[in-house]
Amino acid sequence: MDAYQSPLVSRYASKEMSSLFSLANRFRTWRFLWLNLAIAEKQLGLPITDEAIEQMRANLDLTPEQFAIAEEEEKKRRHDVMAHVHTFGVAAPAAAGIIHLGATSCYVTDNADLIFLRTGLAYILKSLAVLISRLATFAEEYKALPTLGFTHFQPAQLTTIGKRATLWIQDLLMDLRDIRRARDDLGFRGAKGTTGTQASFLALFDGDHDKVEELDELVTKLSGFEYAYPVTGQTYSRKIDVHVLNTLASFGATAHKIASDLRLLANLKEIEEPFESTQIGSSAMAYKRNPMRCERACSLSRLLMSWPMNALATASVQWFERTLDDSANRRVVIPEAFLSADIVLSTLRNVCEGLVVYPKVIERHIAQELPFMSTENFIVAVVKKGADRQEAHEHIRVHSQAAAHRVKHLGLDNDLIERVQNDPYFHCIKDDLDRLLDPATFTGRAPQQVDKFLKERVGPALADAELQDALSKCDKVELSV
Repeated sequence: MDAYQSPLVSRYASKEMSSLFSLANRFRTWRFLWLNLAIAEKQLGLPITDEAIEQMRANLDLTPEQFAIAEEEEKKRRHDVMAHVHTFGVAAPAAAGIIHLGATSCYVTDNADLIFLRTGLAYILKSLAVLISRLATFAEEYKALPTLGFTHFQPAQLTTIGKRATLWIQDLLMDLRDIRRARDDLGFRGAKGTTGTQASFLALFDGDHDKVEELDELVTKLSGFEYAYPVTGQTYSRKIDVHVLNTLASFGATAHKIASDLRLLANLKEIEEPFESTQIGSSAMAYKRNPMRCERACSLSRLLMSWPMNALATASVQWFERTLDDSANRRVVIPEAFLSADIVLSTLRNVCEGLVVYPKVIERHIAQELPFMSTENFIVAVVKKGADRQEAHEHIRVHSQAAAHRVKHLGLDNDLIERVQNDPYFHCIKDDLDRLLDPATFTGRAPQQVDKFLKERVGPALADAELQDALSKCDKVELSV
């Protein structure tokens, strides 16, 4: 408690994402990559013993004692990778002389980062699929419930609760596509040497270019990637970080919009996020039910949306084959971006798994605005009975202005319908008023649009085995704080 901890980890993040970017996983991954390099080099004829390989394989996980050794070595050498080369050699002495053979530091640091990027995107992809599924269930349930639509946050023509949810889902489907594409597009840095020329490996294999290329391919396959980038400097191109963080930031914009809509709906008392029986909304105002989950989602979404600018700046200043001013920066930016995305997703999932809809409040708001929206229906109806359109318009205009004055200046209810009912000019349609004022007749094809969208867009997007497996295993999200 006497040292700073990132709230992203200490308060919010999932165990999986926190573990992915932990030091234990980072250094284990380095050892995994050194093992793969040794296996490939041995397979291609370098004098590496079976004992060396087995000792490396048996010591991928660091013990507390090895962490301590590495820490002391780094203080002495001022080089984290070489500190861990030494520490791995202590754990696997038969391999001490061949660990990191022909490689540069970026062989482990960059290749490990690409593994983390791919794994992190896979986590995000699965969690996003669950969020979409939850919202699809919500949209199906409320596909026909009329509600006020808003343009400019002013009452507009009616829509339905479910139709509004499909607008959120459609943006999330774009994010699902982009995140999957970013994950599947990721390649491996492979074994490229100090400036990307593979000169050190060419020397190891006595000028045999074919073996150098085969080494790159073997290490790539052993590490679980389909291909390696054909050319690199000392590092993989930092534009790759830009592409990945852009997809996460784009999701952040979607999440911010959804959470903002829900915050506005909470103010209208139409829809609220879950609120626990013992939850306190305000330390002073005991009656309050603040939308704290959605506020958290907006807060961290803004952070998430800020990361690509940092990655762009880093990519723009990588002089020639590389500079080291990316290193400290990326240690913060990449983990924090994934942790931010992870937390926003889990928060939104928690919200959408417990949304509370208040139909009676929605009905009251419709009743306050629907009379004005119905005026054209009244005009058409009396014209069908033989009235003059311009005369009908003038009657409705006068009544509408009087009703608006009553609402805006006197703070009273909208009495436009009573005025129409009491005006002899409209007696010819008095039996039709209930039908003309039925909210369901103002929602157009909203219910049908929901059905078609869920069937033709959401279903296929979530149909592949990877996402179906995630959906089948996923319980509801519980937020601890």
